[in-house]
Amino acid sequence: MTDLFCIDTGAGQPLVLLHGGFLDHHMWDDQIPAFAPHRRVIAPDARGHGRSPNAEAPFRSADDLAGLLGHLDTGPAVLVGVSLGASTAVDTALEHPELVSAVVVTGSGISDTGSTEPHFNDPWTARTWSTWASAIAIGDLDVSVETLLLFAAGPHRTLDDLDPQVLDRLRTATRGTMVKHHAGETDWRVPLASTLERAATIDVPVLAISGTLDSPDHIEMAELLASTVVNGHAVSIDGTAHYPNLERPDVYNKLLTDFLTAL
Repeated sequence: MTDLFCIDTGAGQPLVLLHGGFLDHHMWDDQIPAFAPHRRVIAPDARGHGRSPNAEAPFRSADDLAGLLGHLDTGPAVLVGVSLGASTAVDTALEHPELVSAVVVTGSGISDTGSTEPHFNDPWTARTWSTWASAIAIGDLDVSVETLLLFAAGPHRTLDDLDPQVLDRLRTATRGTMVKHHAGETDWRVPLASTLERAATIDVPVLAISGTLDSPDHIEMAELLASTVVNGHAVSIDGTAHYPNLERPDVYNKLLTDFLTAL
């Protein structure tokens, strides 16, 4: 059994869409109807996100996903993840390789670069994360939401440069999950260790899709994964940042379609 909420539609080879942190399955609204006619599309809400329950004990996202796929009696699946979802995809490939036939990552790729979390060296990225953490610490919901949205613009743009509809979708999902994840709530997630070193053992095809306007750290993590695994490839989408599937769904869907066709 699993208590995670998910969209499960279509038939055929399973395609699992894993959303970014503080978002939910709605970030895939441009992908679910595009791929469901040809594949079984599964889009879960991660624990503590969207319509899934909060954690009440330590857990690993990879184990959550493995439990969901077991409950749905499906796999191996192509795992497609953005940001937090990308890390979950890679962790699942490491911990439950029998459930994974290929991996697509955007905005991340490795959940541990040698300590306990990814390293952010770019000044803009470090400053943005620091502002967000400070807002979370004092329970300022508005600043927390608006600061996280800055990753949608990236270091080279402002929120005014984004499509208002894209921004509204992100704001709605982020606020909804942050209300659920209030300040002071325990973060029960248990990270995997040494994922970069272990990534060299991943032998399924891996595609890294980066937005050219994303932060350098996020682009580097995705491309590092692609260069570390046995069969990796990296591509980019111009004019997008952390969420290219939202900003340019036509280009993103074409890249994903071509990758799936080649499998």
